[in-house]
Amino acid sequence: MTDLFEPSLAQRPASPPPSRGRSSASKRAARKRKRRRQQRTFVILLVLLGILGVGGYYLLDRVGSSFAGFELPFGQQAEDYSGPGGDPVQVVIPEGATGSAMGSVLADADVVASVAAFNEAFDTTPGSAGIQPGTYELPTQIPASEAVQMLVANEKIETKVTIPEGFVAEQVIDKITSVTNFSREEVEAALGDADAIGLPKQAGGEVEGWLFPKQYVVQPGDTAVDLVKTMVSQTIAELESAGVPKSEWEDTLNKASMVEREAMTDEDRGKVARVLENRLAAGERLGIDATLAYGLGKPAHEITVSEWDDASLPYNTRQNDGLPPTPIANPGAASIEAVAAPPEGDWRWYVTVNLETGETKFTGDYNEFLEFRGEYQEWAAENGY
Repeated sequence: MTDLFEPSLAQRPASPPPSRGRSSASKRAARKRKRRRQQRTFVILLVLLGILGVGGYYLLDRVGSSFAGFELPFGQQAEDYSGPGGDPVQVVIPEGATGSAMGSVLADADVVASVAAFNEAFDTTPGSAGIQPGTYELPTQIPASEAVQMLVANEKIETKVTIPEGFVAEQVIDKITSVTNFSREEVEAALGDADAIGLPKQAGGEVEGWLFPKQYVVQPGDTAVDLVKTMVSQTIAELESAGVPKSEWEDTLNKASMVEREAMTDEDRGKVARVLENRLAAGERLGIDATLAYGLGKPAHEITVSEWDDASLPYNTRQNDGLPPTPIANPGAASIEAVAAPPEGDWRWYVTVNLETGETKFTGDYNEFLEFRGEYQEWAAENGY
């Protein structure tokens, strides 16, 4: 291969005849050629080192900080603030964020001076792997170690809204407005915007039954529509999880709401669901006390005889056939699952014979049902009901 710094063999002059030694001129020329080769080599090395140096610095700046505990070259220390900190800012730690991703969020918000400093602190702070996603309020320009410790403390800016099973829509509104900054007008407007909250058309614009009971987290910037939409989405997810066909969503929630209000124990949910199916299949009225109580907005024991006999009351399932006009509460997963797959049984009646213990007796025999009812009436008289 041809030498980069010397002429090829074909271009070289003929070798001088052998002699016992070179002249001073030829020695000087040889030394000059050697120096030129060394100078060229040195220049090329400098250029290569310069390219590698710039590229290496760029690479370190762009991706090197993604490695926790990465040590900067030549003994350099990661840039860090000494404190005491400035005005607070809100930062959002996304779901599944790595330490470097968190560091980028904080560096962009000027909470920490550099991602590298955050990574070093993250790598050496106990509990850092357990930092949770969410919105945090942190001072600007604080030491990276302090920023990591504040995230580990998990003091997020959020509001938790817990909706119990069996709450009606009005109670859900009261709960939301009592723990959030949403006004009643905002919540009611959200509930009335079926398209915005993703309410299925089969609900007929009525949200009762579609506000799934569980704990929700409201982040800064969330709206009432965001919260209600999440509730409706969760209800749909539960229906799908239980294997309920879309065409049966509304009826399933209607039945599940009655199970939620009538069953006193988890064991009884499936039996109540089976009673509903058996009575509907037989063409019998449901006769559920909780439906009329919902329609009138008062406890069942306060309903008068004339109200029980009033067929004009749409939620009176003693006097009207089929299901009530809407669900009567927001059922939980257990009640939905009970309706989706009720146990086999011939039960058509049930009576809670002791309201304090929740003891409920089921039967497929009407005369036995009358015995159970008498047992309840005796208990109620003894206990002031």
